[in-house]
Amino acid sequence: MRPPLSRQNSPVRLVIALLAILCAGTVTATEPRQTRSFIAADSSKQRVAIIGEDGATVWEHRIGPLHDLQVLPGGNLLLQVNWTEIIEIQPKTGEILWRYNATDRPENKGVRIEIHAFQRLSDGNTMIAESGAARLIEVSPDLQLRHQMKLNVVKPDAHHDTRLVRKLDNGNYLVCHETEGLVREYRPDGSTAWEYQVPLFGKAPRPGHGVDAFGNQVFSAYRLPSGNTLIGAGNGHAVLEVTPDGKLVWSLHQNDLKGIQLAWVTSLQVLPSGNILINNCHAGPENPQLIEVNRDKQVVWSFRDFERFGDSTTNSSILSVNGQPL
Repeated sequence: MRPPLSRQNSPVRLVIALLAILCAGTVTATEPRQTRSFIAADSSKQRVAIIGEDGATVWEHRIGPLHDLQVLPGGNLLLQVNWTEIIEIQPKTGEILWRYNATDRPENKGVRIEIHAFQRLSDGNTMIAESGAARLIEVSPDLQLRHQMKLNVVKPDAHHDTRLVRKLDNGNYLVCHETEGLVREYRPDGSTAWEYQVPLFGKAPRPGHGVDAFGNQVFSAYRLPSGNTLIGAGNGHAVLEVTPDGKLVWSLHQNDLKGIQLAWVTSLQVLPSGNILINNCHAGPENPQLIEVNRDKQVVWSFRDFERFGDSTTNSSILSVNGQPL
């Protein structure tokens, strides 16, 4: 008669142990939860707000139309409250520290002006793009005019002359001309140093603002450390990276992201990781307003909230990633 098997060596327990070992080898570690704090602005909700990594609204301010937004060193915000007025505000206190209104300038009397871009410069001056007047200006903290430059536009239009404009480290200005579908780099004297015509990729333009529209009404352009230019193609539903000689070396198009459609691609942010934050404007409630992608065109993080922000979320900036300030 065979001795009874011990409980430790029972066949059932041996099988269970073996399965546990085999299964342990196939378990994939769960990716850590991605959290972000950020500031975003939406004209349809008339709100600019800071959202914490826990999803709570940390701060908000009422706005009108807005096409630019800059987080300054120290945490103050440079933003517009309507088409003609820019403020610097301290979000902790709500104190307005600086204000510019294009309608106050005597040379703008009788001229319809819209501001679609501005930038606080390293010397403390502020660069402002005045569409309608078709000019770039730099003003001192006490609003004295320090520099102005005429823009080369086919037909001056307060709503379409410009979208994003940024002064570059070389002193030139990178300007998005929306109607012309053109990114042009100007020297301070107004001459052209470089330009890129945003392509239609063989497609016919279609009117509108949403996912079914199409065009090359460029919204944003950023000069990368490599010398390439990263472009938010507006109603071209795309992000494009081009070399100084105009070669397209990387792109992300409307249906490249699984389960997400791009519509009006507005402001972009290149994060220290190399990931790109995309503002997906006019894409409808089925799609996130903010999308962070890596260079492999994978979605790392996204944000969709049509209660606090609407379908005109044009500008944003990530402030921290997984608890680490940028």
